[in-house]
Amino acid sequence: MTIRVILVDDHPLFRKGLEHLFANQPDVAITGQFATLADARQWLEQGGQADVALLDRGLPDGDGLSLVSEFKRAGLRVVMLTIADEDHEIRDAIERGVDGYILKSSEPEQILQAIRSVHAGHSMLPAHIMQKMARGELTQKVFDKLSQRELEIVTYVARGMSNRAIGEALGLSENTVRNHLRSILDKLGLANRVQVATLALEQGLVRRREGGKPPS
Repeated sequence: MTIRVILVDDHPLFRKGLEHLFANQPDVAITGQFATLADARQWLEQGGQADVALLDRGLPDGDGLSLVSEFKRAGLRVVMLTIADEDHEIRDAIERGVDGYILKSSEPEQILQAIRSVHAGHSMLPAHIMQKMARGELTQKVFDKLSQRELEIVTYVARGMSNRAIGEALGLSENTVRNHLRSILDKLGLANRVQVATLALEQGLVRRREGGKPPS
């Protein structure tokens, strides 16, 4: 299956570089290019279809983030591809619902990995952005999105427990735990349980909950 990608970026040279990159990838193809919010919205209004949008923030007629909800409603997965690397900018993008966030300074293979990962239904944040999340305010904002049950599951994941073991501890089916974990990954913008465990340990979430009654 070919992943259909649209580019929303006002720099022709950058778009040309992505064209060259994708030309050598049999599973990725550019199906549309837009330099402004208006052009992208017109494409949507005309029934345009794609799988993944690579979206810049700084566009001539506004902030690319304003397109996220519209793309999501149209069934696209959204990867923010930008130079914006401040904590508040990353937090804003996560809260708007982007599926991936990657900087323009990233290696070409990282961009391709982000496209393939979000197309497969995962969220993707590179390691350096994970570190930003682990520093404080941004991380707290993300953890605040989790329900109490999801927080309990995160603590067990951080202790290295399997889905089956977590289910037995909480009185849940293994499938229910798996569904909760999928929700956790989406809300935290992470790709796998290892990243969940790493973030929880870095933030002391397990240590804060240990020493008391086990989660139930």
